[in-house]
Amino acid sequence: MIISSCGNSQDLAQSLARKLRAKYSPLTIGSFPDGEIYLKFKTSLKLKKVVLVQSFQPRPDMSLFDIIFAAETARDLGAKKIILVAPYLAYMRQDKRFNSGEAITSKIMAKLLNNSIDKIITIDPHLHRYKRLDNLFKIPAVKLTANNLIADYIKKKIKNPVIVGPDWESYQWAEVIARDIGAEATILSKTRFSSRKVKVKIVNSIPLKNRNVVIVDDIISTGHTIAEAAKKIKLRRANSITAIGVHGLLVEEAVTKLKLAGVDKIVTTNCIKHNTNEIDVNNLLVEELRKEKK
Repeated sequence: MIISSCGNSQDLAQSLARKLRAKYSPLTIGSFPDGEIYLKFKTSLKLKKVVLVQSFQPRPDMSLFDIIFAAETARDLGAKKIILVAPYLAYMRQDKRFNSGEAITSKIMAKLLNNSIDKIITIDPHLHRYKRLDNLFKIPAVKLTANNLIADYIKKKIKNPVIVGPDWESYQWAEVIARDIGAEATILSKTRFSSRKVKVKIVNSIPLKNRNVVIVDDIISTGHTIAEAAKKIKLRRANSITAIGVHGLLVEEAVTKLKLAGVDKIVTTNCIKHNTNEIDVNNLLVEELRKEKK
């Protein structure tokens, strides 16, 4: 087994290689003077399983492009199986044509990967209108979840927690985690006016005064949804507010926005490298990849 990365997940790829006692060989990726991509493997791939470890953030467009070029090159160099480990899989949220003329980018992304790789492994992909990954992918697609890792973190770090899902989509995570640790959970309903403007309200009210509130979501992107949730929670005189995201995109000054809204701490997994990473998904991926070594 050869483990490589297109650049975004090098630390994770190296750690996986160490734990699996597999060879780590990073790709050389650059560009020619005219801007065209240059890509090179540094080791023989003939009859080897090649694992490309690459989250689609930052630069989701180029990440997808790099993966396609790397996978096709690996195939051409004689790899017997190409596995993509994409801890964060982008393009899953555009799962229908919301407005006339729009691209359904999730289908386009999946079509490209179906044609280039043999298997995909990802963590908590944004499944909404697609209920399962095989509704989208023709290749074997494995969905792992960080729920237990998040639950363990809350158990160890936060006393007397209340778990909050900032919208109906995120409540699937909040409810499972709350049940696992024996905590109360509530949900906020969300009205979205645009990607940067939302309004939320608490659906089922439970006491928050002097409680440590944990807002759990799969993706923290611009932070608008969680910021609006934090403002509502702050009015209920919560003791503290922690925002936990599986995938911390944290774009457009999201960290500053959340702090100003009253969030005391932001915690993410290392699916996407960020200084808020406190939850390690390494062993989750190692367990799945060990099946490929048998």
